[in-house]
Amino acid sequence: MVGIEYILLIGSALILLSVTIAKLSDNFGVPVLLLFLSVGMLAGSEGPGGIYFDDARLASSVGVIALLFILFGGGLDTNWPRVRPVLGKAASLSTLGVLLTALAIGILVHLALDTSLIAGLLLGAIISSTDAAAVFSVLGSKQVSLRGNLKPLLELESGSNDPMAVFLTIGLIELITIPETTVVRLIALFCLQMGIGALLGLSLGRAMVYLLNKVRFSYEGFYPVFALACVAFIFALTSVLQGSGFLAVYLAGIVVGNSEFVQKKSLFRFVDGLAWLGQICMFLTLGLLVFPSQLVPVIGIGLVVSAFLMFVARPLGVFLALSLTDMTVKEKVFVSWVGLRGAVPIILATFPLTARLPDAGILFNLVFFIVLTSALFQGWSIPLVAKFLGVATPALPKRQFPLEFAAPIDSNTELMDFIVPYHAAVVGKSVVEIGLPPGCLVVLLSRGDEYIVPSGGTTLEESDTLLILVKKAELAAVREIFTKQREHEDVPKESK
Repeated sequence: MVGIEYILLIGSALILLSVTIAKLSDNFGVPVLLLFLSVGMLAGSEGPGGIYFDDARLASSVGVIALLFILFGGGLDTNWPRVRPVLGKAASLSTLGVLLTALAIGILVHLALDTSLIAGLLLGAIISSTDAAAVFSVLGSKQVSLRGNLKPLLELESGSNDPMAVFLTIGLIELITIPETTVVRLIALFCLQMGIGALLGLSLGRAMVYLLNKVRFSYEGFYPVFALACVAFIFALTSVLQGSGFLAVYLAGIVVGNSEFVQKKSLFRFVDGLAWLGQICMFLTLGLLVFPSQLVPVIGIGLVVSAFLMFVARPLGVFLALSLTDMTVKEKVFVSWVGLRGAVPIILATFPLTARLPDAGILFNLVFFIVLTSALFQGWSIPLVAKFLGVATPALPKRQFPLEFAAPIDSNTELMDFIVPYHAAVVGKSVVEIGLPPGCLVVLLSRGDEYIVPSGGTTLEESDTLLILVKKAELAAVREIFTKQREHEDVPKESK
């Protein structure tokens, strides 16, 4: 029996190695999921590490637990005013888009491999959803800045489409193992799961905010512990009541993130760190679970399915799901390309293993290979594709200021940072000339690597970041000041 000290030594070494590699690869545009999976594979039984691990049930449990906090963290970072305009589009992508992708893959596998249609659909269901951790990581990097509502749309879709993929996977496994199951029953079960998940996610999220504000803990460290227990409770209770626990956790995160409560900033940092720890542990575990030599036999069909997924199935689902929207063709093409597959398909691929379905091992290896190809070909190229399609915008730096302001819950003021956009009307004006509402105070100005305590005569420049103590009632007015563009801009003529 391996001692706990050796387990801690190996585990901490793998995590430190993963974090170090992720830091060193910041400027290469490689998705961190690929790096973490690679570290797990190198540490596995067929790598230099030689760690033998083949417990699919344990890997699935680790993945599910990690995914809870990744989805909750994604919900916390979801700005409701920003995503509300794209709610219908995201809902269509996360349901109809996922279903169409699964159907297209299922038909291809059925015809190309001469397998049963239901087996092909199972593979399609497993790889049908985009991965929240991968999408949040790529879109949150400093290399990607998107025009309009593309970023909130992609983030909301990736955070909300996992329940559909989970339902399709479990439903198809049930159809295989229990042939008496009817499609009508599965449709009713889907409506029940989504309904219960949405209801409990929204209501328990509000209850969580209420308790955070009403229960005054003696120690600040109790707040993240309380939040941690709440997330686990929301998932478990929803699942026990036959609802979608993943949907409930994500919606609860949105409710909590868009509410005011005590210790909000510290809780955000705690969940963000926990989500990253979950990502690392999840990808390392899944990397350990795979045997690289077993990927070789599936390379041929894996390349075919991956290409079909990237260039046919995903675009088909996106274009049909968004057919009634006002999005341009280029925007739809970009949404199609940001179809990153990650940990969720690999976790779902462990379900057939635990259900002991025929050829479940081959299915797992095939899914793993498809995820690797998606990360290799799509992840690094997203900034380039965004520029090529004309949906990218100049990335404005996000500043970390050397001071914080924790306002009481009943306070009507908030410390906010505002970036001076390119060609903004305030460029070249002094602080006193920009017309801030009464009671709003510019506390600090960041320019390049320099922090400036501004006076009324300080002139603003493009990409300056201002830290402003602003009344909540005046927040919209202040935002309008910084988003207004200069008049009489020279518009370049179209080339003939």
